[in-house]
Amino acid sequence: MSERLLTDGYKAEIDKNFDFVRSQMAQAGGQNVILLAATKTLSADVINYAIDKHGLSYVGENRVQELVAKYDHLHKDGLHIHFIGRLQRNKVKYIVDKVEMIHSLDSIALAAEIDRQSAKHERTMDVLVEVNVGNEESKGGITKEQLPAFLEELKVFKNIRVRGMMVIPPPADDEGYKKYFTESRKIFVDNFVNNGHNNIRYLLSMGMSDSYVQAIQCGSDIVRIGSSLFGKRDYPEKTDTAE
Repeated sequence: MSERLLTDGYKAEIDKNFDFVRSQMAQAGGQNVILLAATKTLSADVINYAIDKHGLSYVGENRVQELVAKYDHLHKDGLHIHFIGRLQRNKVKYIVDKVEMIHSLDSIALAAEIDRQSAKHERTMDVLVEVNVGNEESKGGITKEQLPAFLEELKVFKNIRVRGMMVIPPPADDEGYKKYFTESRKIFVDNFVNNGHNNIRYLLSMGMSDSYVQAIQCGSDIVRIGSSLFGKRDYPEKTDTAE
């Protein structure tokens, strides 16, 4: 985890960042968009400061081991914890009782394990299907062409509730992001909004620190923001679903 201490100077930096990000979100029309803080490498003290001072209510963790280590130390009253990283099947059992949504479902095998572990806890897990809109080999997710059949296969699982989709576009400039996000929104509407249940609010999770404004302008429901809130961090290893 991050070794950065929660000094008065760091608190002031976080305060400034939260004010700026929320202002940018509002200007982009994101008053109803969920601000999910990507909190990998951050200590529980830093996260709790954002919860207590800024009313942060959604956090997303990328790594199972890190989530488990922080979990008991977080101020969880009213807190929604999501898992946003690549998830291995053998790690599902460690988080299924700790998170309320998994953003990175991209295989039937993983769905089966989430379903099995959720049944043990007598709960239904909300999931987002990760779609690889840029067809990048280095990223997880299924292709847009695979999505309709994949959603049909997921219907057999009783302890999973599909709530929408998540995307991580390739690095791009503003117009490039808008292109990917516009395409993602269309995929989302065609496969979820137009073909789903009327009693479920489907969610599109797209947009990170370098692209959340464009994502909101293109119809995102959840933005996953880390470094723009908490500053740049040194990561011991690269992961797909960052912020």
